Amino acid sequence: MRQILVLAGGLSHERDVSLRSGRRVADALNRSGAEAYVRDVDPTLLGAIKSSRPEVIWPVLHGASGEDGALRDVLGALNIAYIGSRPASCRLTWDKPVAKALVGAAGISSPAGMALSHATFRELGAPALLESVIDSLGLPLAVKPARGGSSLGLTIVRSAAELPAAMVTTYAYGDIALIERFIEGVEIAVSIVEDAQGQGLTLPAVEIVPDGGVYNYEARYTAGATEFFTPARLSSSAAASAAAVSLTAYRTLGHQHLSRVDLIIDSDERPWFLEANVSPGMTETSLLPMAVEAAGMDATDVYASIVERALATV
Repeated sequence: MRQILVLAGGLSHERDVSLRSGRRVADALNRSGAEAYVRDVDPTLLGAIKSSRPEVIWPVLHGASGEDGALRDVLGALNIAYIGSRPASCRLTWDKPVAKALVGAAGISSPAGMALSHATFRELGAPALLESVIDSLGLPLAVKPARGGSSLGLTIVRSAAELPAAMVTTYAYGDIALIERFIEGVEIAVSIVEDAQGQGLTLPAVEIVPDGGVYNYEARYTAGATEFFTPARLSSSAAASAAAVSLTAYRTLGHQHLSRVDLIIDSDERPWFLEANVSPGMTETSLLPMAVEAAGMDATDVYASIVERALATV
């Protein structure tokens, strides 16, 4: 019987989502015959890990505490197998402008954009600065924190008058705002899990249709607020292109075990990379579990297989 510690909670804005994800992962692992238990991240964590010595640790933490690589550096020092990408990969993915640059260098399209720190925003003066942003990128725009998840702080800006408030909203969640040209099209998420040989396997794309038109935090985690289509309503060629692009992003960013890539498919069926996630949500409304089900796979088996992969790659 595998002893598995699932880490969930933390102090990020996504704490509640993490706790829900952690409980669902632990439940699935327990159904597989493992002994999985959920624990929060607090000052007693390392002492508890050293005394209990679980075989595997599965961090289901969102936000900086689970995705910026720092915690995984610590877990690696404990010489205990853990699920997910290594620290360097996490750091590259966590910084969205860096991830965009890397996948762009690999030949993947990504919306034109710029990253503006809060300090630059103040020092250069908002009116002239924002005018130059619109002159450069046009409208509409997507404004979001350069680091973070669950679409917290995301605003779609369709007029110049909306941009100042969008910047203020974004800076509430981080010191750097990523401003991108908004690409009209079909929003999809492609989840990837490793098979028994360690090869990335793309699952069916999930199409996302939020009732309010924007897939923000509320649309993600409020049951009924978003309609999902699994598999996505794409032509076979567009679906194949999305899978290929997602797998390239997965490899370029050095992901391991599981991840999710978010894309927009435009009217010409061209996939555009938005961002990637090394710690996908695992709640009842999250995209990776939907993709697992759409693939005709059982989450219990998939999660148990991921645990075995982690043990095989210590």
